[in-house]
Amino acid sequence: MRTVVQRVTSASVRWDGGEASIGQGYCLLVGVADTDQDRDADYLADKLLKLRVFSDEAGKFNLSATQVKAAFLVVSQFTLFADARGQSRPSFLHAARPEQGRPLLERFIARLRASGLAVETGSFGAQMAVELVNDGPVTIVLSTDAWDPRIG
Repeated sequence: MRTVVQRVTSASVRWDGGEASIGQGYCLLVGVADTDQDRDADYLADKLLKLRVFSDEAGKFNLSATQVKAAFLVVSQFTLFADARGQSRPSFLHAARPEQGRPLLERFIARLRASGLAVETGSFGAQMAVELVNDGPVTIVLSTDAWDPRIG
């Protein structure tokens, strides 16, 4: 699994038939790989709850989402597993098929919700419009696979 973590002051997502929004927290673009398992969803959710990228009184990254009562906006993003090496049109062969990706994303979301923090979501597989105000800006990529920046 991969997620682009963006610390935000606000974020929203709209799709045909729905919308969701949050205030301070994280806008998460989350992709599921064809090799991901339950442990990947659990690890990534737990990591996000503990990740200390909110500033304390001294301006240091010292506080977690749990400590600041941050909200989460989770948007499914299979394109995080695009492979455009040697070609102009990206391949998505390593992205999970919907029947595998949806349950893992739902498990990830459930684990975040179990923390008691507010969690909003987009619509899995839908065409969506995401808006956000990036705070910092702080943008971090987390991955449960062996990260190789040449792959993308």
